[in-house]
Amino acid sequence: MRSYSLIAPAKINLYLEIIGHRPDGYHELAMILQSIDLADQIDLHAASTEAIRVYCNHPQVPTDNSNLAYRAAELMARQFPDVFSNFGGIDITVTKRIPVAAGLAGGSTNAAAVLVGIDLLWNLGLTKSELEELGATLGSDVPFCISGGTVIATGRGEQLSPLPSLNHIHLVLAKYRSLEVSTPWAYKTYRQEFGSSYVKNTEDLVARANAVHSGEMVKAILDKDAAKISQKLHNDLEKVVLPAYPKVLQLRELFASQEGVLGTMMSGSGPSVFAIVESKAQAEIVKQQIRTAIPDEDLELFVTQTIANGIQILQGIGDR
Repeated sequence: MRSYSLIAPAKINLYLEIIGHRPDGYHELAMILQSIDLADQIDLHAASTEAIRVYCNHPQVPTDNSNLAYRAAELMARQFPDVFSNFGGIDITVTKRIPVAAGLAGGSTNAAAVLVGIDLLWNLGLTKSELEELGATLGSDVPFCISGGTVIATGRGEQLSPLPSLNHIHLVLAKYRSLEVSTPWAYKTYRQEFGSSYVKNTEDLVARANAVHSGEMVKAILDKDAAKISQKLHNDLEKVVLPAYPKVLQLRELFASQEGVLGTMMSGSGPSVFAIVESKAQAEIVKQQIRTAIPDEDLELFVTQTIANGIQILQGIGDR
């Protein structure tokens, strides 16, 4: 029985700027994405039938074709029908550690792991860029999740420019289990409130997107300076999410008031909030302080750190 186990890391946004609206309905973005070591495990097993089956330990995660991991397997079956008929179906087991509906690309990183795993399982020999191209048809974050690390993302998030790796910056991450923020709502609301400031000229759009490459955040990343990075954290979606979700605002303000916190921000469209701290020991202290201040069991807290990679192979068992 052929099988692969893969590690699928979460991501945070260090920078998210909404530049304009695209004809395809998406937004033109300039972002800096960062992998963290909070990760799910994806186990792929060659099945004896032609079915695609998803299993998950988290009750909120669907196991039908609304699951991105399922859709990633479907995509590979459509792209390579002869190989699919030769190898048969796939059983996908998702062990969730990344919070669900959190703005941490949990679904996207699972899909990325399935693409990478099926490439190995079926001996396809696809390049990373080919996998990323397939991933872009599933979701804007999927291409990034394949390679991971520290990356400038433009377009709708699928145009990637890698930066030098930013390892071992320590973080505390917080998310209310029962709280979800709709990503379409966040972007639609932002457009309604701030759309008048959107760049409309194509040349200006390109110039604004390129400006992030020479911006202060990139300089701080190149210097691997956690304090400077913390000062340059930016997320346009906070302008609409924080006023509408008091719990997210409270978390952000609470993090900002803790000793040893260098900077704090909401990730993506939320509702996760992260804080950059000086050390792992300080992260543990801040985590405990937040837990004491908010003893609500609904609040999940994680100590994590930045990493240099995306999908990683944990184990492969073949019958070759």
